[in-house]
Amino acid sequence: MDKGRVEAFSDGVFAIIITIMVLDLKVPHGEHLDALLPLLPVFLSYVLSFLYVGIYWSNHHHLFQASRKVTGSVLLANLHLLFWLSLFPFVTGWMGENHFGELPAAVYGGVLLMAAVAYWLLQNALIAADRGDSVLERALGLDWKGKLSPALYLLAILASGWQAWLAQSIYVCVALMWLVPDRRIERVLSR
Repeated sequence: MDKGRVEAFSDGVFAIIITIMVLDLKVPHGEHLDALLPLLPVFLSYVLSFLYVGIYWSNHHHLFQASRKVTGSVLLANLHLLFWLSLFPFVTGWMGENHFGELPAAVYGGVLLMAAVAYWLLQNALIAADRGDSVLERALGLDWKGKLSPALYLLAILASGWQAWLAQSIYVCVALMWLVPDRRIERVLSR
């Protein structure tokens, strides 16, 4: 299968996820600034999830840019990733509507953790598809961010039962860590 079809389908899913998330932002009733205050938790959870979806979209693009083949395993791994990402609108809305409460924060972290695992599985499926001559494998190297992120999500899930704000802080820190441009794939492809 042509990898362009997988990328196009995935791009469509990413766009739908963001569209569904933004639809949860309700128009305030009132024309003054204080009418926006009750919407702040929903807006902040949207911003965080928008960052995560954008990061996944960008890195997904790089994965496929560095890969040559698409196999059945790649298709399944990609669908697995898209499944977990498709839950972002639900957990984003739940967390925002409940002012970053303990259980919604933990479930949000669970979805982040499963998306990270699914992304790792997709990476491995793409590396296996290129059978020993993987540009992606050379580019990833030790992949410290990919290994650190799930550990931080687990820590945040545990922290959410104690201090939900701490879990939120960890989610923000992981997002910021991934916002720093990762040039590994671009460097290997430019050689």
